[in-house]
Amino acid sequence: MALQLPRPSFKVWLFLLLLGLGGLLAFLDQRDVLIPGPIPRDEAGEPDYYLEGVRLTRFDSEGQAHQRLETPRLVHTPHDDVTQLETPDMRLISEAGRTWLASSSNGTIGPGGNPLTLSGDTRLRAPEENWQLDTEILHYDSEQGRAWSETPSVFRQPPQEMRGERFDAWIHDNLLRLTDNVRGYHPPETTPTTDEEP
Repeated sequence: MALQLPRPSFKVWLFLLLLGLGGLLAFLDQRDVLIPGPIPRDEAGEPDYYLEGVRLTRFDSEGQAHQRLETPRLVHTPHDDVTQLETPDMRLISEAGRTWLASSSNGTIGPGGNPLTLSGDTRLRAPEENWQLDTEILHYDSEQGRAWSETPSVFRQPPQEMRGERFDAWIHDNLLRLTDNVRGYHPPETTPTTDEEP
């Protein structure tokens, strides 16, 4: 004797269909789909590509990572072979493995991937040495490992602070120079005094 189950009613089928559709919509809603913004255009023409939410690592001729970049938008124009960066955060890695950090409002990577130019509230930091440089425009030549600014720069290494019209740094040699109309604040070193009784 075979057991026969009652056939589901229309309401049960409708409920199961709505439940399945709700599950599918919930799954699709959880996916983080980014809708691309408008195609950027400038005097260099229309880009051949642009990327959003970029994390990029650049390697030198020996295959060693020498630059890491994060930016919400990267735009390349083929006419001038220039790459524009929005609010880039950079890690510049020296031959000895020391990391320097750079950030700015905008950035440009020149033809062939060099030089890098950061502009607008630009900051260069050397965390191991506990210093930072603030300037408006900073250039970086990755082949020479040289960073420089020809705009007024403020160098801070607490508790001292120095200002100058020009800044140069060689990251592979861990050297820096501030020149032209240099002014600084260097607080005197205080030695602790001890009260001795006679």
